[in-house]
Amino acid sequence: MSITIYHNPRCSKSRQTLALLEERDVDIQIVKYLDAELTVQTIADLYKALNYDNVRQMMRTKEAEYIDQKLSDESLTDQALFEAIVATPKLLERPIVVVDNNAKMGRPPEQVLELL
Repeated sequence: MSITIYHNPRCSKSRQTLALLEERDVDIQIVKYLDAELTVQTIADLYKALNYDNVRQMMRTKEAEYIDQKLSDESLTDQALFEAIVATPKLLERPIVVVDNNAKMGRPPEQVLELL
């Protein structure tokens, strides 16, 4: 089982989610997504794995960057939103845990346990 967490160590939910995974003594790849160079393909793959209906479900829509970039504009394509996340990783909601080809948002943290 391959487990990856897209993690922000400054986020309490992200820390709680990582702790839940570590309690289960599983091998975890930690991606500190604010420091990593994410690609549009990576974001698109995460979106597909999360099985969301709308890209904005994986975005931090209350961030100033989201508002300033007018990302609530419904005419924006998924591709444009993916590119916005790559350009401004802070827009990515966290944490996201991926197991094989499935993903869950760690909000609440216990939700990711469904993947194990």
